[in-house]
Amino acid sequence: MEPISKAVSDVIFFKVPFTEVPAVLVMLAVTALFLSIYFRFINLRAFGLALRTVRGRYSTKDDPGRITHFQALATALSGTVGLGNIAGVALAIGIGGPGAVFWMIIMGFLGMTSKFTECTLGVKYRKVADDGTVQGGGMFYLRDGLKEKGLGGLGM
Repeated sequence: MEPISKAVSDVIFFKVPFTEVPAVLVMLAVTALFLSIYFRFINLRAFGLALRTVRGRYSTKDDPGRITHFQALATALSGTVGLGNIAGVALAIGIGGPGAVFWMIIMGFLGMTSKFTECTLGVKYRKVADDGTVQGGGMFYLRDGLKEKGLGGLGM
């Protein structure tokens, strides 16, 4: 098992030549930058709309669904921000110093658009059962979204 895990680790954490930066970090940063530009910095443009939605401005008593906008946001955030992220910030500052804070802010800013994309795809490919329960998430948009593009084998 050790050789397999080492091989996988070597691929994932391959360092970009002439730097000490893992390739996976570069791929995530480039993807986040691409999505930010593609969606014209939705994290800035829609910030006011997001605040109004969470505060309930667009909610009515007759809205279909089982949870409020705020409950949906809290659930999405709880799946994103966990103990690892909190401890990771302290560890990054401890190891990397104050410069780590700058890069965390930049990546956090770009990462907002990645999260927007994940949530949008999750809503687009969710399934509503006959009893009204809703199922969705990454496993649905990977399976169904890739199948739409003719890449069904990748999403299993």
